[in-house]
Amino acid sequence: MGHNAARLAVLAALIAVPWVLPVYLTTTVTEVLIFGLFAMSLDLLVGYTGLFSFGHAAGFGIGAYAAALLLLNADMPLPFAIVAGAVAAGLIALPVGWICTRATGVSFAMLTVAFAQLAYAISIKWESLTGGSDGLAGVPRVAGPFGIDWFAARPGFYCLVLGCLVGTYLLCRSLVRSPFGTALEAIRENERKARSLGYDAQLYKIAIFAISSLLAGLAGALYAPFRGYASPELLYWLFSGQVLVMVIVGGARTLLGPVLGAAFFILAEDYLSSITDSWALILGLVYILFVIFFPEGLWGVGHRLRGAKGSPVLPVGSAEPGL
Repeated sequence: MGHNAARLAVLAALIAVPWVLPVYLTTTVTEVLIFGLFAMSLDLLVGYTGLFSFGHAAGFGIGAYAAALLLLNADMPLPFAIVAGAVAAGLIALPVGWICTRATGVSFAMLTVAFAQLAYAISIKWESLTGGSDGLAGVPRVAGPFGIDWFAARPGFYCLVLGCLVGTYLLCRSLVRSPFGTALEAIRENERKARSLGYDAQLYKIAIFAISSLLAGLAGALYAPFRGYASPELLYWLFSGQVLVMVIVGGARTLLGPVLGAAFFILAEDYLSSITDSWALILGLVYILFVIFFPEGLWGVGHRLRGAKGSPVLPVGSAEPGL
């Protein structure tokens, strides 16, 4: 079976999920899709641009809070609120990206953490808007345009999430295969040489930072009505660490690999936490083993097992030969 046929088969199976699986499993798959979208957005930074952000949760949390506020107070239709949440995260990321991309390496990573922690502190202190440490509860799935409430029901909302993930994948794939994506690869491999070739490296990094944050905000905007709340924990730096683990375990610079990483993370956490209180220790050991023995991630392991030809999936931080 060719790659395209296999992907179509997987897509067909995913579309059938809310009609063939019980409620609990449908909820789990929905969560996997949302976090897969979140991890895919980070892959644009980590895998394709070489920018290690430890504050990526800020975009997710801002999208969640923006959508929650609109759904709670403005009675805005669900699809519009989700788009507005994503746009809010992208717009806020522009000035933040301008500041963060003036630094490189560890300094860039620390700046992203600082801004994420600033957003976290604001979410706790601004109680009149954000609900403080309790967050915003009771976020509804308001009917869509013209009173259509299909998205408010479980199957409809699941299809909305799946549609956002598929649309994001197609957008990201087109982006990384475009001249813009070529510029990002040049910056990742040798930024100084890319500048000498005429690329405005900071402008490209600001743009991809904003795009990545917008897509993270889209995931957050879906998560708020999915769980029915938006809380400060969605902005915390540990949450950024979790999504970075999803990217590394799934396989950076693959787009679909981080979705696999999200599925592995969520399913492993659910299973291990149900059988032992030491689940976090076991997960930590598993991640260490992945970094040591499978640095290319799940997607790369599958690629090797299939014996597929072509360029291999490379570990995070490695560079392909040449510019």
